[in-house]
Amino acid sequence: MPNAKAGPSRLEQKLRAEIKGDVFFDRFNRGRYATDASFYQIMPAGIVVPRTMDEALRTLAIARDDGRIVTPRGGGTSQCGQTVNEGLVVDFSKHLNRIISLDVEARTCVVEPGIVLDDLNRQLKKHGLWFPVDVSTASRATIGGMAGNNSCGGRSLRYGTMRDNTIAIDAALADGTLAHFGEVPRDVSQIDAPGSARALFRDMLALGEREAAEIADKFPKVQRRVGGYNLDALTPRNTANNLAHLLVGSEGTLAFSTRIELKLWPLIGTKVLGVCHFGSFYAAMDAAQHLVRLKPIAVELVDRTMIGLGRDIAMFQPVIAAAVRGDPDAILVVEFAEETKDENLAKLKQLSELMGDLGFTWTNEPRKWGGVVEITDPALQSSVAEFRAAGLNVMMSMKEAGKPVSFVEDCAVPLPHLADYTARLNEVFAKHGTRGTMYAHASEGCLHVRPVLNLKLEKDVRAMRAIAEEAFAMVREYKGSHSGEHGDGIVRSEFHAQMFGARIVSDFKEIKQRFDPGNVLNPGRIVDPPAMDDRSLFRYPPDYRVDDLKTVLDWSAYPGAAGGFQGAVEMCNNNGACRKLDGGVMCPSYRATRDEKDVTRGRANTLRLAISGQLGPGALSSDEMIETLKLCVSCKACRRECPTGVDMAKMKIEVLAARARSHGLTLRDRLVAYLPRYADLAARFAPLVNLRNRSAVLRALMERVAGISARRKLPAFRSDIFRVDTEAFGPADGREIVLFGDTFNRVYERENLDAALRVLVEGGYRVHVPKPKDGGRPPCCGRTFLSAGLVDDAKSELQRLVETYAPFAARGVPIIGLEPSCLLTLRDELLSLRNDTTAKTISAHALLLEEFLAREAETGRLSLPLGPLPGKALLHGHCHQKSFAAFKPVEQVLRLIPELEVETIESSCCGMAGAFGYGADTYEVSMQMAEASLLPAVRKADSATFIVADGTSCRHQIQDGADRGAIHAARLLAMSLERAQPRA
Repeated sequence: MPNAKAGPSRLEQKLRAEIKGDVFFDRFNRGRYATDASFYQIMPAGIVVPRTMDEALRTLAIARDDGRIVTPRGGGTSQCGQTVNEGLVVDFSKHLNRIISLDVEARTCVVEPGIVLDDLNRQLKKHGLWFPVDVSTASRATIGGMAGNNSCGGRSLRYGTMRDNTIAIDAALADGTLAHFGEVPRDVSQIDAPGSARALFRDMLALGEREAAEIADKFPKVQRRVGGYNLDALTPRNTANNLAHLLVGSEGTLAFSTRIELKLWPLIGTKVLGVCHFGSFYAAMDAAQHLVRLKPIAVELVDRTMIGLGRDIAMFQPVIAAAVRGDPDAILVVEFAEETKDENLAKLKQLSELMGDLGFTWTNEPRKWGGVVEITDPALQSSVAEFRAAGLNVMMSMKEAGKPVSFVEDCAVPLPHLADYTARLNEVFAKHGTRGTMYAHASEGCLHVRPVLNLKLEKDVRAMRAIAEEAFAMVREYKGSHSGEHGDGIVRSEFHAQMFGARIVSDFKEIKQRFDPGNVLNPGRIVDPPAMDDRSLFRYPPDYRVDDLKTVLDWSAYPGAAGGFQGAVEMCNNNGACRKLDGGVMCPSYRATRDEKDVTRGRANTLRLAISGQLGPGALSSDEMIETLKLCVSCKACRRECPTGVDMAKMKIEVLAARARSHGLTLRDRLVAYLPRYADLAARFAPLVNLRNRSAVLRALMERVAGISARRKLPAFRSDIFRVDTEAFGPADGREIVLFGDTFNRVYERENLDAALRVLVEGGYRVHVPKPKDGGRPPCCGRTFLSAGLVDDAKSELQRLVETYAPFAARGVPIIGLEPSCLLTLRDELLSLRNDTTAKTISAHALLLEEFLAREAETGRLSLPLGPLPGKALLHGHCHQKSFAAFKPVEQVLRLIPELEVETIESSCCGMAGAFGYGADTYEVSMQMAEASLLPAVRKADSATFIVADGTSCRHQIQDGADRGAIHAARLLAMSLERAQPRA
């Protein structure tokens, strides 16, 4: 790394003077762009995030003049090292992401290269169209990156590859020449293009004519061939040569795409899935060639390993339970999308008959065990698709030092050879002391194959090289393609000579030289690559070290040194699921800023670089690290939605603890952290303490002194906080429960606890509100202390809670709470702070009110005389509820109220997130998060609609942002009780 204290270089000064977008030359931001989803890491000289295409082109010119190389980048999800390089990285994804034009009748559109596939399809959906190259990374893959890789997707059997769906590309050559790449006649005199572009087109067509025989002989005859340059687009066999197809798959090495014209398709209407089960992996692979005869649009493989890992991931457990029968060695998910429902059902019937003809029945004979599970429910179909699409991350969720490594990932062989190829490949893995994972596109003979290796070990790196050579030799034997979907990058480019022969590789070099004689655009990819096993380019090079770390939480579930914290950080594989812009909750700060710094992946990369010393001494507790994590709202969405289990909220506690040790606390940290200890005293002087909310002067002073935004009202203290003189309520013979009165509801909104107490007593429960053994204030979960990194104080608070509730938990009494962030601390951080039997017992019995009531209702034990509440409830879920699968019970319980219509707001984090939204420096981002979906939905609701939110911070955000009062679900249940007929 260059000296961080050195002044800006001439290049940096020039860029900052002429580019309005972000320009980064600091080591933290450069480090965040040094990796993609491959196992490589190359530190760039700088990063540019242009606001306009003119700025992107100006960046190219400035870099060229300075002798720097340039690498265009979209989502940064390439698995072969295409988007990491020296020089400047230009990030198109933040600003250059528009649909430029759309022709619905012609089914075409023109887009900027930074648009994300899912975002494009969301905008096309209302026109009944979609772009069908449906890659598994659709939530973050950009169209420019997909064109660069010649992406394929799961339904290429029907729709083809990116190349098949690209009509034209406008691009800038390395020297700045702008050209339109599209269909051209072979008669060069008829080509309408500037002189230099016409000369380039002429030379390319001449090369295609000269090499036509060699291309026909050496290019694999499989659809999934995406290796090298698409020279076959240049040969005379084409009636019209589309030169855009030469740029597709070129990995940013030939030109700088500025706009891309795409072919669109009608939306799929009705569809069905047949999940074919096999007791033998070989049998599944052999069956694929027969199943495709039924003309499905996809046949996707899920192997035993992926099924097993999925069963350990909360978000996938329901779909596996519904779609998978028994213990198959592999399943093939066969998708049909005919025009009518009856046609689809007929296809399913044919599928079952074919499986029977192949000899597969639900029998006790393992090799012939199998059958079809039919899935016609659209919601379950979507869940199956999400699970299959998450295949890479599911595989990477292995909590061990070795991980499935992508290098023979996308070899494609003709279907008749697929079973033998995979069987021999497993023999190769075993020969080198490892095993492999396999999933994905059985319909195309292109499986995502990953041997499990630890690339920190030299012996495993040697094994990787040997496996690659043996695997590619087999692919050539079967006349397949060594690169079938994810491109070449660093990992496969060096094998082009064996695959295509020296003459074709020489043609590749000629094309690169003709397009980019200065070798400015992403050099070392496709042409003149480094060795795929050059460890100096690895994310974990030979000198990679992590010193012993003093951790404050238990990380023993993860591999690696330092109690597993290193292993937890390294679970991030950079696949970028956290960059999704819709659906789920993760990652709310990225959705607001679109900055790599503010996405879970960017934070995890920064942590990895920091703990391994690559960001300098003291990086873990540095100002730059705090800035990196500042917008992390600890929503815990990544804990559930990141299939590799990157728990950034938990990691943030470690950083805050290190920061507190080295730098102490700010006044705002102290005010938030110690709230449970001064809240009761503040309540005694509530009118005085609350003066701040009514005085502009005091607000301004508090913003200046404590960093609390003057634009926010603080929650108002009240004198009548929740206190009880008796420790038990309800019938003496009722089922026992403990009511956990958290600090927030106790001192700010006691009516929620009053309502919950009434609901539980009316339900016939014996409700305990026990006092601590020390006779002091009620128990606290310690969350506010954790938010400031004061882990010892949090342990102290939890010790009081454990001592208070342990006798109840020991005899199986549920512990019921109202505030999600507090109650769920007992299911999460408590076990990271202490792992004894008592803590585990308390954790196992901790439930939110609605979780408890929903369970009681399911078992038939709930007896609540709920009366009608005609009208509508608009429901917002707390992030922690969603993370712990505790939100659905809220919907279920509210739907028990007669005549109440319940509608859920599809929202991410509300943006208040505890104390986050109160910060003067985080207020704006807080409001951006809220405005994404929550506040607009609340404003649209009529005045009679109940706004329901269980989170204290969520309710305050709604009040501040929409001027609407929101209530806890407990209060709505209590209102319903008031409407009930008196019991006989």
